[in-house]
This record gives sequence, C-alpha cells and structure tokens, in this order.
Amino acid sequence: MTTHSWRVWAIYMVLAPNLSEEQVLKQACPSCDATQLCNCSSMGLDFIPPGLTGKITTLNLSHNRIKHIRSQDLQQAVNLRALLLQSNKISSIDKDSFRSLGKLELLDLSNNSLAHLSPEWFEHLFSLQHLHLQGNSYRDLGESSPFSSLRNLSSLHLGNPWFSTIGQGNFEGIELLDKLWIDGGRLSQYRPGSLKSIKKINHMIISIKSISVFSAIVRDLLYTVTWLEVRETAFSILSEMQLLRVMSSSFAKKISFKQTLLTDATVPEIISILEDMPKLVEVEMIDCRLSGTGQWQMQIQANQSQTLRVLTIEKLSIEKFYLFTDLHAVLGLLSLLTKVKVENTKVFLVPCSVSQYLLSLEYLDLSANLLGDQSLEHSACQGGWPSLQTLNLSQNSLSDLEMTGKSLSHLRNLILLDISQNNFGEIPDVCEWPKNLKYLNLSSTQIPKLTTCIPPMLEVLDVSANNLKEFGLQLPFLKELYLAKNHLKTLPGAAPIPNLVAMSVSRNKLNGFSREEFEGVQVGAVHLSLMECHRSLMVSLLCALVVLVMLVLVAIGYKYHAVWYLRMTWAWLQAKRKPKRAPLKDICYDAFVSYSEHDSDWVENIMVRELEQACPPFRLCLHKRDFVPGKWIVDNIIDSIEKSHKTLFVLSEHFVQSEWCKYELDFSHFRLFDENNDAAILVLLEPIQSKAIPKRFCKLRRIMNTKTYLEWPLEEEQQEMFWFNLKIALKS
Repeated sequence: MTTHSWRVWAIYMVLAPNLSEEQVLKQACPSCDATQLCNCSSMGLDFIPPGLTGKITTLNLSHNRIKHIRSQDLQQAVNLRALLLQSNKISSIDKDSFRSLGKLELLDLSNNSLAHLSPEWFEHLFSLQHLHLQGNSYRDLGESSPFSSLRNLSSLHLGNPWFSTIGQGNFEGIELLDKLWIDGGRLSQYRPGSLKSIKKINHMIISIKSISVFSAIVRDLLYTVTWLEVRETAFSILSEMQLLRVMSSSFAKKISFKQTLLTDATVPEIISILEDMPKLVEVEMIDCRLSGTGQWQMQIQANQSQTLRVLTIEKLSIEKFYLFTDLHAVLGLLSLLTKVKVENTKVFLVPCSVSQYLLSLEYLDLSANLLGDQSLEHSACQGGWPSLQTLNLSQNSLSDLEMTGKSLSHLRNLILLDISQNNFGEIPDVCEWPKNLKYLNLSSTQIPKLTTCIPPMLEVLDVSANNLKEFGLQLPFLKELYLAKNHLKTLPGAAPIPNLVAMSVSRNKLNGFSREEFEGVQVGAVHLSLMECHRSLMVSLLCALVVLVMLVLVAIGYKYHAVWYLRMTWAWLQAKRKPKRAPLKDICYDAFVSYSEHDSDWVENIMVRELEQACPPFRLCLHKRDFVPGKWIVDNIIDSIEKSHKTLFVLSEHFVQSEWCKYELDFSHFRLFDENNDAAILVLLEPIQSKAIPKRFCKLRRIMNTKTYLEWPLEEEQQEMFWFNLKIALKS
C-alpha cells in the first residue's frame, strides 16, 4: 500500500466506529465534502474509499492503484450517475460489485488489467449509456455477450493491443449505438455476423491492421453505419483492394481516414470504391500519409458520384509533394463538390484545369499551405471556381496585396475572403477586387498603414494585429470593424463610416478622444456628459451606491421579516383564489400531519402505526409519502391541508425552527385560524415555551395559551389515554 492508503486505512479502522459515513469518506477523499461530485483522482488509493453514500452522483477514482472491486464497495452509492475508474490496476471485480448502481449512466474501466469481461458485472446497469473498456488485457469478449442487459447503451469503446477475437453473439442485446469504437490492431479472428445484431450505428470508429477482418466487419455493417471512421490502417497492397470492394455497397454518408497509409497503386481503387457508394456525402482524410506523387498506375474508372459534396484533407503528408502536380485522373470527380478543405498539406499550386472543373464549389479552405502570389494567379485562373462564395487563404506565402486582389477579381460570387496571417507589409493605393466582396480579413499581415486599396463596398473588415497608427478610410457600407492589437492613439472618425454597428479597439494605445473625432450630423451635436468623460469613476461610484442600497434593504428586510411577509402574501393570494372549504367529496384524509424532520422517527414509527392500524383506521397525509412528485411543495402543502378534515401539528423545538413547518403554519395561519374552525390539533411532543414560537405567529401563540393541546407522556401507563384523546379529537 502507498503511504496515503495506509493512512486512510488506519483512520478508518480507528475512527470509523465514532464517525458518520460522510466523515469517514472525507478523511479518505477531502473533495467529497457535502458535494454530489466526489473527485478522488490521483490520490494513490489502493482501494475504493469507505463511506460512499447515496448523495454522490459522480465518483472519480481514476489514476489510482486500485486492484480489486469488492461487492460492498459501492453498495450504498445508489444514486451514482458517473463512475470513473480508468488508469488503475484493476484485475478483478466481484460479480455483484455494480448491483446497486441501477442509475449509472457512465462507467469507465479503461486502461486497467482486466483479462476477461463478465456479463454479471453489467446485468444490473439498466441505465448505462456510456461504457469504456479499452486498454485492458482481455483477448476476446467471452463466449456470449457481456452487454446483453445494456438496453440503453449509447456508446461503447473496447479493444487493446492483445484483443484478437470477436465471436458470434458477442454484441447480442445491443440494437442502437451512437458510437462504437473498436481498437483492434491485432484483431485477427472475426466470426461473420457477429455485429449484425446491431441495427444502427451513427459513428463507427475502427482501428484494424488486417484488411480481411476489416472487410468482414464492413460487410456486416453495410446498412447500419452512418459515419465510418477508419484509423491506423495501411491501404498499401493492391491485391488486398479487392477485399474492400464490399464498401461500394455501404449506405454510409461519411467516410473518414485518420492516420492511414495510401499509395499511388491503391488510391485509384479506393476512389473508385468511394464513388460507387450510393449515399456518400462527405470524405475526410486527417493526418494521413501518401506514398507517391500522383502518378496513378491505372486510370480511375468509376461513375461520377451524384451524392458526394464535401471533401476535407488535413495534414496529408506527401514526402515528394513538390512533384505532386498532375491530378488529371480525378478531374471528372470534382464538378459536384460544394465544399473543399485542404489544410496544412503543403499545397503550393492548384492546377488551372482542376480549378475549372470545380464548377459547384462554394467553400474553399486552403489555409496553412505554401501558396504564393504567382501560384495563386495560376490557381485562380479565368473560369476557375465560378461559384465560389467563401475563400480562406490564411497562413500562406502571399506578399503582394495588389496581385492577390487582381488574381481573384473575376470571382463574381465571392463574398468572404480570409487572407490573414500572410506578409503583405506596405500596400498600394489602388487595387482590384471581386465586385461582391463583403468580408475581408487582413489581420496579422504586417500592414503599417491602410490605403484606398481596401475595397469600399465592404461590410466587415478585420485589420487587427497589424502596425496601424491611424484609421481614416471612407467605407460607407461598413458595419463591423476590428482594430484590436494595433498602435492606435485615437478612435476612427464617425463620418467616414456612418453605418458602423460594431467596432473592436482593445489592446491599442488610446489616450483619449475629442469631439472632432465624432464630427457628423448626429454625433457632432452631442455634448459629452460627466458620465462619458469620467466613465470608470462614475461606474465605480454607481456600483458602490447600488451595493450599499442593497445591503441596507437586506438588513431592513431581515430585521422586519420582509421575506416572511412576502411569502405570507403569496400564500394568502393563493388561498383567496380557492373556496374556503373543500367539498366533502374531495376530502381524502382524516388529518394532514405537520412535523419536523427531526421528529420523523416518533411520527412515522409510533404515531402513524398507532392511528393507521386502529379500528377503524385513520387516513393520514404525510409529506414523504403522499405529496405529488414534481409539484411545487407549497402547492402540495395547501392541497393536502384542504383535502384533510384536520391538521395535526406535532410541536417541538425543532418544529418552530423548520422552514417547511413555517410554510405549513403560514397557510394554517390564514386558512384555519382565520376561519375560526377547530381543524387544528396541537400535539406537544416535548416541553416548549410559547416564547419559542416566532412572534409573527401571534394567533398560534394565542391559541397555545387558550386552547387545550395534547402532550405526549413519557410514562407508558399514560400513553393509552393520550391515544384515546387524540382519536376522539380526530373524529370530532
């Protein structure tokens, strides 16, 4: 055991007989103090700490040294919603360890030492939605399904470096999953049909090296998976590509390749398969590697996809990227694409022929690449990108703003252009731009001074993080202006930007502003007030005054019981809307019992048993048992009193201190005593001075001084008479 675990164990053995469960738990895990979240992560624990109660909904025991979970460890944690046990050394779990966790929704057992999975662990987890089992040492899932009782399971993550076998029936009981993640780097045996019991999977993540196993799994999930994500798989052997032909019948709408290997030999086959998929809309390649230069060894032969619209390529590694220029083989596949993102892939040129084939393209992101001024001119050639509306060229190698604008000027539909994080420096006075351009991002481009090169039709301009010392452009249509992180000493004038709605000027060197900076028909006539000239000081004073007034009001309200009177007014208004007496047919109880929680033992175990087992039995209304769940508690109190012949108050020192007993007294104050009836029965459980009752309950104090009440006798021989008198009072 670690030093901390020895200390926890010693404290528990010595102090447990004298401490409550919460105190024992706090000694082991201080963060569990009176909260529903119990974070015991990274505390060097060798066992699950004792003292867990039903108050805890989230228990984090990750990154400890727990080896075994016993049946009694979690027995009292009946309200747990999330149990995090990842990154321990758990090798064994008693079969009843999770028996009491019927409300558990998340269970994380990943990165432990479980050599097998038992269905008995999960058979009582009826509410479980998320189960993480990856990173253990099991080689298979057993002879049957460990998940057969998990009818509400939404996501399942399993697998490890030793996971080698999926057998028939291993997934029986699961019909619908939002996410299924299988880490099967060494998965070599898959029984066909094993995954067919699952009717729908929204997102399937699969990491498998064996192409034959991958093909068998895909065959079982042709009509099941909406988004298929393939990870850490090498598509490098041409002879294996025939096994992937089954994918062409898949109904998946999105295919993702992450950390996969492709070659010039296999790319044409894969593209052909993807083009034949009947419902494919999006293809994504992230952090993949292409071994080759685009010199396809065979012509791509596939019918053009009528559904593919989105292509995303991020961090594609091509060792000889400078030789990768010929894309004529894929030209016929491009015309229907509407969104293309090729980010951080060392793109230095888009061939003109490729641009001209992108007839439907509306969104193009070429950020974090190597495009220069000359290559952009060639990429955005005449007839290229005719439908383009959004273009992102940020983080490239552009340096000539005039040339950039001219290269793109023929894009008549271009609305948004992001050329931030390039290195333009000085800019000329005259530039040519697309005529419908509305949004221009020139942030972080080393511009020292803005000129009339900026297009006048803009509605949004971002020139933040430059070296600007002033802003004096005439932009009549501008609505948003971003000038943060520059060197401005004065604000822009209002007259040149009359339609401005929003402006950001943070992190500049503004010293102040003058009336001349706001010259114009409307702004010029405004005289700056004291508030505008000394805004910080005035706001501080105003806040201080508001706080002072609130403190005074709180003090007055506390002294004169303002909150109580507001509550009473609300109860009175509710009572006035209802008839003074409930119809006899609505009377459900002989008495509504009002008592403090501290007196519940006497009420529930002595009084209720005596009265409800009498002959004939009395019908009592108790808040714990008879209040309507989900209904406002004040409404429950009012309705219960109105549906009872009597209201029985069990008075004690605890009673007059109880907040909810006050509510019941509040309503009785208006409803019972003001009607001058005898519906109230007072039972004095212990000696209590009338002065202990709050002074605002003046009528109750008067009744205690004038009306006979029943006192609970401690002597057993007198208790029989007490019960007799109480039953007579209830029957009257």
